[in-house]
Amino acid sequence: MLTDLTEEKPQGINKIHQTPYQFFVFIEVFGCEGGIQSYVKDIFQAYTELNAGYKTDVFVLRDSPDCVNPFVSENVKFHYFKNKSPQIGRMAMAWALLKFLLQKRPQRVFCGHIKLAVLIQTLCQPLGIPYTVLTYGKEVWEPLKNSERRALAAASEIWTISRYSRDRACAANGINPEKVKMLPCAIDGDKFTPGEKLPELVEKYGLTNAKVLMTVARLWSGDIYKGVDVTIRALPQIAQVFPEVKYLVIGRGDDQPRLTQLAKDLGVSDRVVFAGFVPTEDLIAHYRLADAYIMPSQEGFGIVYLEAMACGIPVLSGDADGSADPLQDGKLGWRVPHRDADAVATACIEILQKNDQRCDGKWLREQAIAHFGTAAFKQQLAALVKTS
Repeated sequence: MLTDLTEEKPQGINKIHQTPYQFFVFIEVFGCEGGIQSYVKDIFQAYTELNAGYKTDVFVLRDSPDCVNPFVSENVKFHYFKNKSPQIGRMAMAWALLKFLLQKRPQRVFCGHIKLAVLIQTLCQPLGIPYTVLTYGKEVWEPLKNSERRALAAASEIWTISRYSRDRACAANGINPEKVKMLPCAIDGDKFTPGEKLPELVEKYGLTNAKVLMTVARLWSGDIYKGVDVTIRALPQIAQVFPEVKYLVIGRGDDQPRLTQLAKDLGVSDRVVFAGFVPTEDLIAHYRLADAYIMPSQEGFGIVYLEAMACGIPVLSGDADGSADPLQDGKLGWRVPHRDADAVATACIEILQKNDQRCDGKWLREQAIAHFGTAAFKQQLAALVKTS
């Protein structure tokens, strides 16, 4: 069992065996940006705050020592194993992990991806060291390799981000649902805030006097579940009620030509604005351009919904995915069949009419932060770790 995180921490330099000493093992955290990386950073930020002054070791397979890492400190040591040869990097990390496990005997190892679970099981199980596997979404929605299924079965716990991801992973891989613990994504309410539409962005995208629908998504042909095409199909019907409607699509990928042609075929090319890639630091100003955030997709969770709600923007999601959690089963937003353009159009019209409490930006932001703010996230993490 782990030490109670709320008790007084012992003093002195030899605290390591008196404290909740654990390892973290990730594939990649700082070398790229994405939902998994954001979630991992939130976990690690909250964990280090809960365990301030305690020592922690973090092993990262594909990051290198020159990465930008804000978490490095006297008590938090990172071990990087990026190598031109992935096999050599993996072997080097496995050897380093084994030495640390033998020398320090941590109370728990947090395995940050299913692709590392077999390695962690191989190293931890013979030593009697429990491990927790972190899961996120579609990487565990389909039947896994037998070795990966055994690694999940042998884990003391599995953490995931939503009820939907839990249910799909359990059904596909024969996992005991009681082993799966929930730790939903978090939103930084100090970072994502409401604000005025910047005139320069309104002019840049041709949004003057427009009712703006917005989606932030990768436009990859293998990732069409984001629903950008469905929203484009809904535009003619929406435009009958709101002739000034425009659809701002943020993201890039090889599916954009298909989407551009679809808009042309439907006669709504003038209503669809492809903004391309927008850096993370500029996303907030772009959220503020929106009158509604529209993404009728299939998500493991959908952090973008929380980002929009924290900015006071009403949201629409699919009705058969992990977005049920951030949208609180529809209490905080509209949920529709994700491939139904008519349903998307009807919901968008309702949102733009602003006659629903879910369009109240102030209320929406308060609800999102109360349920999913960093303080709530830290509290949920503390409860999970204390009961592990």
